[in-house]
Amino acid sequence: MEIADILIDTNAYASFKKGKVESIEIIRYSSFIGLNSVVLGELLAGFAVGNRESRNKLELEEFLKSPRVRFLIIDNETAKHYAAIYKELRQKGRPIPTNDLWIAATAMQYNLTIFTYDEHFKTIEGIRIAKSLTDLLHS
Repeated sequence: MEIADILIDTNAYASFKKGKVESIEIIRYSSFIGLNSVVLGELLAGFAVGNRESRNKLELEEFLKSPRVRFLIIDNETAKHYAAIYKELRQKGRPIPTNDLWIAATAMQYNLTIFTYDEHFKTIEGIRIAKSLTDLLHS
């Protein structure tokens, strides 16, 4: 089964760790799972205020060791996409959280589908989102 390459959002990783079947399927079948520093920061922040920080960090380290998981750098090109998305959403009067702008910019830069449960990504032109395996199937 061939599915689209993904950029994982924080809530999608959390869903995967909670054992939601659709999330587990997406992770199981994805040959490329991108993750940027924004998502990593959100995960570590959540772990820091939770009750299982050490365990969550160890599980994340194991996840990051997978050859299918790639850490994507936020750079000048990402910033250009960020600015374009910011302008588009501002003109529409439909802002989204700043961290999600960086996630969308990374997805746009690397031509990835965002695996997320946040609906506001749908307001961005040219961004694909998925929350089920069906959403990721190549036609």
